[in-house]
Amino acid sequence: MDHTALELIELGAVFFALGALGRLAGRIGLSPIPLYLVGGLFFGQGGVVPLGDIGEFTQLAGEIGVVLLLLLLGLEYSAAELFTGLKRSWMAGLLDIVLNAAPGAAVALLLGWGPVGALVMAGVTYISSSGIIAKVLGDLGRLGNRETPVVLSVLVFEDLAMALYLPILTAVLGGISFLGGLQAVGISLAVITVVLVVALRYGRFVSALVDSEDREVFLLKVLGAALLVAGFASALQVSAAVGAFLLGIAISGSTAENATRLLEPLRDVFAAVFFVVFGLNTNPASIPPVLVWAVALAVVTTLTKVITGWWAARRAGIGRLGQARAGAALVARGEFSIVIAGLAVTAGAVDGELAALATAYVLLMAVLGPIAARVVEPVARALQRRTASITQAATDTP
Repeated sequence: MDHTALELIELGAVFFALGALGRLAGRIGLSPIPLYLVGGLFFGQGGVVPLGDIGEFTQLAGEIGVVLLLLLLGLEYSAAELFTGLKRSWMAGLLDIVLNAAPGAAVALLLGWGPVGALVMAGVTYISSSGIIAKVLGDLGRLGNRETPVVLSVLVFEDLAMALYLPILTAVLGGISFLGGLQAVGISLAVITVVLVVALRYGRFVSALVDSEDREVFLLKVLGAALLVAGFASALQVSAAVGAFLLGIAISGSTAENATRLLEPLRDVFAAVFFVVFGLNTNPASIPPVLVWAVALAVVTTLTKVITGWWAARRAGIGRLGQARAGAALVARGEFSIVIAGLAVTAGAVDGELAALATAYVLLMAVLGPIAARVVEPVARALQRRTASITQAATDTP
């Protein structure tokens, strides 16, 4: 068979399978991310139906998927909202880092993956999935709840932390010297500062530059700007993902809303390819040896995220049910964890088992997060009733 024809057939099969998996995820009320990862494992090396040579297309499509994920995440925030969220949540944000980065780093060191592996796994277990959390809150009708701004503030802090973490990780993975690493971080801080200042004072000009009444022209300008900024950011060792995120922050108002509507379908397609590519690069046979560690991390970091959200909500004066909902809402991990692990695996700077552990961990957390958010309120109410009945019985006893 002609090589091009075979590639088209394989790509068609992959996209059709992704569509079927996405529909299945919607029916059972879960994020499609774990099913996309499973699809990648199915089609990858060591999988049931290994694909041929479509690596060049899927690799580039996956990179575009990361850029679009971070661009649309940036479009959700204005610079003013970021500053407000940072002021409101910095203490909870620091607690979040300590409680949730430490387990991943500790496991990496125990498995002998060294400081680089520890840095990667710390990021994998630290960062919550904004996409999954936003969808779950919307599905459960909790966007107007009192604890939701607290949850969003913690997510904003995490996103800003990623803007600093990713350049550091990129420098470390690239084997850059200590001085070179400091230079990369300095450049990153300078770029972030400049972009935030521009977004605060001149965001309307950035929005006007990419805006257009013609949908086709608007889409091409926004997508082109995102890829250009991501490319220049990557050349400066700031990370393409961070560059896209900062561009999203700089675009505001109705322009940001229109861009989100236009880019969401593209993001979903390319992001799905990214998750599949990560699965393609992970041998399913490498998962069982690290499955116990993945389960242990899932249990520990579920508890630490619940503690983070509970503490942040309590500090904000939210009631006990709200505290429980805030804690459970932060549990899910997803796209960012895979982005971090994907950067490390692509650079070839970490043990191959790290990809397997990250895949198993995200599969567990992307499923566990929505479940925890759904069941936490009934469980908390039952515990409240139980406590109240015990207290009443103790009071009635002479």
